Amino acid sequence: MKIRVINPNTSASMTAKIGEAARAVASPGTVIDAVQPSFGAPSIEGHHDDVWAAAGVAEQVRAGERDGADAHVIACFGDPGLHAARELARGPVIGIAEAAFHCASLLATGFSVVTTLTRTCVIAEHLVLQYGFERRCRGIHGTDIAVLELDDPASDAHARILASARQALERDRSGAIVLGCAGMADLCARLQAELGVPVVDGVAAAVKLAEGLVAIGLGTSKRGDYAWPLRKDYVGLAAPYSPGPELSGQETRSG
Repeated sequence: MKIRVINPNTSASMTAKIGEAARAVASPGTVIDAVQPSFGAPSIEGHHDDVWAAAGVAEQVRAGERDGADAHVIACFGDPGLHAARELARGPVIGIAEAAFHCASLLATGFSVVTTLTRTCVIAEHLVLQYGFERRCRGIHGTDIAVLELDDPASDAHARILASARQALERDRSGAIVLGCAGMADLCARLQAELGVPVVDGVAAAVKLAEGLVAIGLGTSKRGDYAWPLRKDYVGLAAPYSPGPELSGQETRSG
């Protein structure tokens, strides 16, 4: 089985970290192909970054389909481009936020999210509502750690995330913590031991969900809004990404 794990930002060091986290939980025989877009922002910390990240995800899903990927994982907590990616893919496409929410809801009656910048909390709130977890998510907490600071020992990221998680568990009366950034994946096991509650890393959760869906023979539905993109010619910067005949089974439309 081959799973393409897409870091939607352009930070090579973060892509490597995400790849390591994915391989650590992957089953024997599962190949993890950790990649990043050829364009975009070095970190995703707002709506503008998210738009370019979504386009980069689409680029990498198309490449993954050509390379024979059985499933794709979008390794950014905003799940950028998730629905477009599902239009492009035969196999499952799993966003790490949606995966983490599902897993946390199976482990506790309520969970809290601890993320990076406070400004991104609203984006996470939108996802909670979109995915229908508003009755299970009891709070979303920003640490004001920039995404790229997670790789910087001077940022003291672990201690700040730990403190925020402890406050969240107390304030929200939650039973589990969801880590709100793929760059936090390497902190998960240590935080779980220190907090004494389930701590869910979306990268690990998404990889295992993707493996499970592929193993039981399930892929993305091609009926309705996840049907293949309509064939048409894009213009300007988007021209190379026009939906063409390489997308098997898609409808065609003239005009």
